[in-house]
Amino acid sequence: MLYSSVDNNKIKDLKKLQTKKYRDKKNLFLVEGRHLVLEAYKTDYLKELFLEENEFLPLDVMTSYMTNNVKNYLSELDNPTGIIGVCSKKEGTVKGKKIVFLDCIQDPGNLGTIIRSCVAFNVDTLILSKDCVDVYNSKVIRASQGMLFHLNIVILDAHEIIPKLKDEGYKIYGTKVTHGKSLKTIEKNDKFVIIMGNEGNGISEVSSELCDEFIYIDMNPNCESLNVGVATSIILYELDK
Repeated sequence: MLYSSVDNNKIKDLKKLQTKKYRDKKNLFLVEGRHLVLEAYKTDYLKELFLEENEFLPLDVMTSYMTNNVKNYLSELDNPTGIIGVCSKKEGTVKGKKIVFLDCIQDPGNLGTIIRSCVAFNVDTLILSKDCVDVYNSKVIRASQGMLFHLNIVILDAHEIIPKLKDEGYKIYGTKVTHGKSLKTIEKNDKFVIIMGNEGNGISEVSSELCDEFIYIDMNPNCESLNVGVATSIILYELDK
């Protein structure tokens, strides 16, 4: 089928998926570009494909076509690609030995970077507090370079999950710029949770009270702090050795 009007009800519904409220209502989200669509397809997230008339991408999913004006209407990119995928959300469950908990991360680029690092350094589960930026935000998806589709992600607040993990023998590490153990000296635990805090305020009081230990990254004293995406990557690299 070829969609040629932005007033078509189907196209209007797709456009609404650019808002978190509608994504949550429909349990769907959009991805743009060949790379992200293929990553979604490989991991069974992709449910429907929309191609501009001159595009060719033979995947075993329902495929429709769209004119240039529809492509531009649906795209959030400065240079639309002509390939848009409709994906279904997946609900994960907390599992594995290596867990990262993000406490109110707000920047989409930071979340995307952290997702990539979690995959790179073999994290089993990424938990997002409910006040984090939406993981299905298009900027998060692009910043993750499709690694979103290769990571078990769960949305829970600290008080809902951290006490249970403590009872199951996980060591809970909080991160602070000062006052704590150097990352180089901590004794590695077989099962652990790393809590990373908000860009401006760090980890919340609730999360702090649940920590067993606090860790920090040794660095030049002229540098006051690191971007949370960079800090998470360094910590995960060290703990993956």
